[in-house]
Amino acid sequence: MAKLSAYEREREVNIARNRALLEQLELKQAVDGLGFPDKQPPPKTKAKPVQSTKKVKKETDAPRRQSARLRSAATIDPNESLSNKRKREAADQERLAKEAEERIETQEREWFAKKPRHEELDLITLTDEVSAKAASLSIALQNISQTPQAKRPADAEAFVFEEDAKDQAQVEQLREKLQALKVVARAKVTENRVYSAVFHPDCTKDLIFFGDKHGQLGIWDARAPQDQIDHDDESNADTRESGKYWRLQVHWPATSKSSISSVKLDPIDSHTVYTSSYDCTIRSLSFTSGVSREIFTNDETLICSMDLVPNGHEMWISDAAGGVTHLDLRQDKSKVKWYQLSDQKIGCVSVNPSRPDFLLTASNSKELRIWDTRKLRSMATASSSDESIIEFDSAFVTKYRESKEGVGCLRGEWRHDKSVSSAYWDPRGRSIVSTSYDDAIRIWDIHSPAFEGYKPFPSARPFCRISHNCQTGKWLTILRAQWNPNPEVYPHFTIANMNHSLDIISCKGERIAKLSDPSKITAVQAVTCSHPSIVERAATGNASGRCVLWAPEDV
Repeated sequence: MAKLSAYEREREVNIARNRALLEQLELKQAVDGLGFPDKQPPPKTKAKPVQSTKKVKKETDAPRRQSARLRSAATIDPNESLSNKRKREAADQERLAKEAEERIETQEREWFAKKPRHEELDLITLTDEVSAKAASLSIALQNISQTPQAKRPADAEAFVFEEDAKDQAQVEQLREKLQALKVVARAKVTENRVYSAVFHPDCTKDLIFFGDKHGQLGIWDARAPQDQIDHDDESNADTRESGKYWRLQVHWPATSKSSISSVKLDPIDSHTVYTSSYDCTIRSLSFTSGVSREIFTNDETLICSMDLVPNGHEMWISDAAGGVTHLDLRQDKSKVKWYQLSDQKIGCVSVNPSRPDFLLTASNSKELRIWDTRKLRSMATASSSDESIIEFDSAFVTKYRESKEGVGCLRGEWRHDKSVSSAYWDPRGRSIVSTSYDDAIRIWDIHSPAFEGYKPFPSARPFCRISHNCQTGKWLTILRAQWNPNPEVYPHFTIANMNHSLDIISCKGERIAKLSDPSKITAVQAVTCSHPSIVERAATGNASGRCVLWAPEDV
């Protein structure tokens, strides 16, 4: 603290004396009018974040370093003989050589640890914890894999009404159920910002998979009973974590270079979870074997998104170079086909669930486009006699589109005012929802006859535009509107609101519910997902890795 001068000390004394005099005369308003600073109590926060039950290892103080010269000088005998001196110097040289070798080995291990892992990884390696933790996760995953949970197909003509009154009746039924959702569970599932999420279709539990910024996959059984609960401490009931969760370091290194951009479940049985990452790899984790293996790698281009074809054997992958890759999981990885469909990054790709031949792409070039994959796959044979070509650049694709054989390759497109951050097909495969940096949500409804033949859609204009703040900035995950995958309910989607709430909107653009709880949530729930089978279920995640389960209060 700086030493006060004589003038400043005298000023402080005068202030104290005047304050005391005015208070004695009971002139409190005069005291306040002098502008004396008062100590303000700290502001009370509305909500306290849940406290993680994970024990953090405390770092012990390392011993103070000392130079080799000082260490050796302290042990040298000034009267030692010449022969002993030579032995000592030889021993010192051997020790220094050994230390240099150990230092090089340590640097090599650190360098190797920063490289992506391409080998198969078991649960013990992924959890990086004691074997008991990996064993409990293995049991939980194997219990899930006992019953296949196939992705249920939807009727393309379901919930198509000519009268607006029928649409309104469906919305009212949903509103009655969804407005009653409350925060029933909270936990810090991942260590870093949540980037992606998917809800498992098992009806006996609420199992959600979250991918975070540093390549970690968090598995949260939100309603499972905890192993250890401190019943004596009731003061932390509001901040205690709910359920059980496991953290798997699926992608490596554990930095922002390995952010998990998307998480998908196998549509055939939901016994495999696929994760795409900024480390330019896609990995699959099998629930039955507990082994994570690499199914695709691209050492040159960052992977942004992926989606699976309903048959479970094919995958479409988008990247930062404006391309999409077709991967057949039954074939060797060397036989993938790459098509450059944009001159800028394609941040989102979506496969039509009822008509898998139609592919939806959202790009930084401000364009939303619908492609016919039958034309893309026939591009090699139609444009070249060499079927070994596996890459088709922008010039090649443009030339093919303008040719007679390429008519209908691009079925529809719509240009936004700014970059398109996401675009997805609904479970019926006829509605599309997109989000953009122009602060708007757009919805399309494409009639079934438009999909027939190879002619471009007669109109690509959206029938609904909703204003929505999408300016997440640098520290929040991009907001994406996610359809509820349940095919038996009126189509609706969830999207985060910058006012710390969860918005639920129908396929006609009508707001169904706005869920919030200021007493428990004070952060943007940027990532959202819904249960594929139970209507009254939703899950969200924020930038600190804390996740929330929304369900009826009496669940």
